[in-house]
Amino acid sequence: MKDIMEIKQLSREEKLRVMEAIWEDLSSEEQSLQSPTWHESALKETEQRVQSGHEQILDWKEAKKELQKRFE
Repeated sequence: MKDIMEIKQLSREEKLRVMEAIWEDLSSEEQSLQSPTWHESALKETEQRVQSGHEQILDWKEAKKELQKRFE
């Protein structure tokens, strides 16, 4: 495995290729991954807030803008 200094010397494109390869490898194991027990509860809670009107769904571009405003 490459150490951090080797990784830092990679171009942006090479780093992205490495990340994609790692992601592809990790996602191929998706069937063996178990969600934590709290995850289902959190999803149900969010769904209830959306249905009751207490939570608003934003597309990714809108969500990014909102987050950027909060952390400026």
